[in-house]
Amino acid sequence: MTEPAPALSWPPTVAQIKIDQKIEPDDTRDDVRLQQVLDAAIVFVRSRRPRFNYDSEPESTLPAPTHDLILGTMRLAFRWHTRRRSPDALIAMGELGSTRVPSFDPDIEQLLRIGRYAKAVIG
Repeated sequence: MTEPAPALSWPPTVAQIKIDQKIEPDDTRDDVRLQQVLDAAIVFVRSRRPRFNYDSEPESTLPAPTHDLILGTMRLAFRWHTRRRSPDALIAMGELGSTRVPSFDPDIEQLLRIGRYAKAVIG
């Protein structure tokens, strides 16, 4: 019987990324780099989506970060990690050849509501 995945929480952790990406928890080879890109993704998301109570301040009227925002942050961090391993934006796929790692991902942009999925701003 498999254990249920832990609930998503803010800020996301490297352990949560490993669960999402099916990386063994005892595989610590990339933990330092994953933490670096995760920290950068957290700062990026906080700057692009400021209307959340990221610090769990009790008096705040802002909502807590939503699951789509947390998942989007984790996936953005892992995308940056993957692109770092491939400066030319190509990843070897063994016998299948290579594939391109795009610089943007519409699913991540939708989760985070950034890029072309951002809400329109007037004024």
